[in-house]
Amino acid sequence: MPMSADFEKRLYPVLDQVVAHFGTPFHIYDEAGIRQTGEALKHAFSRVPGFREYFAVKALPNPHVLAMMREMGFGFDCSSAPELVLGRRIGARGEDLMFTSNNTDRSEFEAAARDGGCLLNLDDISLVPKVPAFPELICFRYNPGPRRTGNAIIGNPVEAKYGLAHEQVVEAYRLAIARGATRFGIHTMVVSNERNYAFMVQTVAMLFELIEWVSRELHIRFEFMNMGGGLGIPYRPGDEPLNLSALAAEVTELFDRFRTRHGYAPRLYMESGRYMTGPHGALVVTAINRKDIYRTYIGVDACMSALMRPGMYGAYHHITVPKKLSQNPAGPVDVVGSLCENNDKFAVQRELPPIADGDLLVIHDTGAHGHAMGFNYNGKLRPQELLLRCDGSVELIRRAETLQDHFATLAFQPDVLKL
Repeated sequence: MPMSADFEKRLYPVLDQVVAHFGTPFHIYDEAGIRQTGEALKHAFSRVPGFREYFAVKALPNPHVLAMMREMGFGFDCSSAPELVLGRRIGARGEDLMFTSNNTDRSEFEAAARDGGCLLNLDDISLVPKVPAFPELICFRYNPGPRRTGNAIIGNPVEAKYGLAHEQVVEAYRLAIARGATRFGIHTMVVSNERNYAFMVQTVAMLFELIEWVSRELHIRFEFMNMGGGLGIPYRPGDEPLNLSALAAEVTELFDRFRTRHGYAPRLYMESGRYMTGPHGALVVTAINRKDIYRTYIGVDACMSALMRPGMYGAYHHITVPKKLSQNPAGPVDVVGSLCENNDKFAVQRELPPIADGDLLVIHDTGAHGHAMGFNYNGKLRPQELLLRCDGSVELIRRAETLQDHFATLAFQPDVLKL
């Protein structure tokens, strides 16, 4: 189901007070729900020695949320220098950080090496000679190509820009050894928002096959495998959730078998983002206009710049009207923003109760890839972020953007190259 019943029970009774104090629109995140999910993930994989979640910073790059992840013992999956900076600002160092980028330039490699470094996960064999200071511990991202199928979101691995081709794997590690690497990991990610746990079990089995192959060829031992993220959440009512316990049980069995055959097993890392925070966030908006033409449109005070997934991917986000939960639908409506783009829609032909100006709408499951994917087209400003704390208080954790923010990059010293 979308947004958990527990989150609704915590939020809806105080929503009017929150709106009266902070105004709309805002993304709000549920601390209790995030912590419960994190603890459940740790418990599920507790029989795999060395299991660690590396939270995907791109999903929700807010230091208050990252601090919660660190308190639970998690590391951080970073794909840019600013994400590394965010992780370091809340105390993550060295192997707390995994840096997985593609088309990485020298400045990003230098950022990765600063302040105690990080786990460097290289996306391509061509990057081996380009790393300025090659680390002792190295990881490579693997793209299985035609050996695996991706899912509907991440697509066919053959068409993906990420990772080493199968025939490049052994040579990549050979080149890394020549540059001084003595410790090794391996990583892949072949699905996104997948609720069929069998995909992830197959991924772990595939990585074990790779580890055995490369170890045999080069006489090395792998310290860890990173099975990637991609654990899905149920966005639509009626969707079945991911069977986490079954996933953990089958993955644990694969680790036990490997340990029996080889006398050791690598550590297991995971880089979930959406699974950790997605269901524990909501975008709260106010209805400001009703337009009846060929369809009925409900205009709200946020737009696609605050949540681009429906417009970009056609993604479904459940919507409720808290004060009218018991009312029957009044017919299909499109819920839209004010962006000058026709795909600026949070819902298309959605059955909702009658909505009047001033009604609050709650758009569910925006805790991952919501605010983080925001943009400023049309000069739209991204909204504030709030955190519903375990003690019932609500804290501002990012203020709304202002016009001064938007125009800040236009304040600079003149610089003209005359040719």
